[in-house]
Amino acid sequence: MLVLSRKNNESIVINDDIVITIVEIRGDKVRLGIVAPKDVPVHRQEVYEAIHGVKVPSALPAAG
Repeated sequence: MLVLSRKNNESIVINDDIVITIVEIRGDKVRLGIVAPKDVPVHRQEVYEAIHGVKVPSALPAAG
């Protein structure tokens, strides 16, 4: 997994056509703005799992 640090209003670009921008950081929550082509589905993980009926493994190791 690639881990990047970004500040408010900074972005990352994926594959020349997807831009993810940090819109707001408030406490332990980060708001993201995502610009992607209309043919690229973008879902929160829990919505993706509900649509596809499959549990997506966490990208981060369990704390412990």
